[in-house]
Amino acid sequence: MSFRRLSLALSVAALSGWLFSALPAFADSPKVGAPAPDFRLQDQNGEWVTLQSQRGKWVVLYFYPKDNTPGCTTQACGLRDNIFAFRRENAVILGVSVDDVASKKAFAKEHSLPFPVLADSGKAVTKSYGVLTSMLGVWEHSRRDTFIIDPQGRVARHFEKVDPDGHAEKVLAEIRRLKAAAPKAG
Repeated sequence: MSFRRLSLALSVAALSGWLFSALPAFADSPKVGAPAPDFRLQDQNGEWVTLQSQRGKWVVLYFYPKDNTPGCTTQACGLRDNIFAFRRENAVILGVSVDDVASKKAFAKEHSLPFPVLADSGKAVTKSYGVLTSMLGVWEHSRRDTFIIDPQGRVARHFEKVDPDGHAEKVLAEIRRLKAAAPKAG
């Protein structure tokens, strides 16, 4: 191997090592059946939303990378377009990304989102759900994951690295399946 190739190989190895060492060690996601981590975040209107306040309802807690990007818009609009079906299932939708409240307000307004989109600019909630990721060790953002949380506050389903196309319909079908499989009170 020539000196030039060796030098290039060592430079690439050093850069790769730096990039991967710069990636923070993130928490694991809560497991199905475990209590969902509670949170208190502001929505697009500056109102505080907690998971605890949603008890008694099914919660679709979806994390997404960035407001007003193509995939995130597709995902949000798919959920928006199915809002009445989710409401019939006693399900609320909460979107979360690490963007700030002002970004959420513009995103919700531009796409007429009828559900809260929550600002986790401190990244604590995204970390607690194990979905904080990093691009090249520089830009931290939410991975595109969705959690279905049951009316008792437990994680009922976790969709990882979802495809935004058709995702709303998959989540809705899963809520219906989970409700049908739940033991009946009586």
